[in-house]
Amino acid sequence: MEEEVTALQERIGEMEAEVERLSATAADGEARAAHLEEALQSATADLRGIRGELAQAQTEAQDRGEEVEALQGRLGQAAAKYRDLLLAQAPQVPAELVVGESIEEVEEAMERARRTVAQVRDHLEAQARSERVPAGSPPRGQPDLSALSPAEKIRLGLQRQS
Repeated sequence: MEEEVTALQERIGEMEAEVERLSATAADGEARAAHLEEALQSATADLRGIRGELAQAQTEAQDRGEEVEALQGRLGQAAAKYRDLLLAQAPQVPAELVVGESIEEVEEAMERARRTVAQVRDHLEAQARSERVPAGSPPRGQPDLSALSPAEKIRLGLQRQS
């Protein structure tokens, strides 16, 4: 029986050691859980801050988008006024040839239109020169009688004498 008591005492000692080890492990787990809980709360607070910054950035982006739209409208109006001024200075240019959303586009279109008008004008002038008939009557000279028959030549001579 002493052996059994000794064996039981050894067994109790082993179990007490196991309980201490499990208690230490549990305490370590609780410490880690507390640390993770703090990290989670910190991350949640950071997330709230980031969401606030995101909302503010979205509001600012929307405001900037509205400003861009307003500026694009003003740019379109300025380009239209500039186009009107250019067309007033060059009445020979058809308005349909000058289009654009910006001042640069209007300037490029105006240059193309001026080149087109110059090419058409040059073509029409060249065509008019090739079809030009001198003013006045042709110079007087002796008629060509070589194609007339001898009888026609005699008749013509008699008419001139009378």
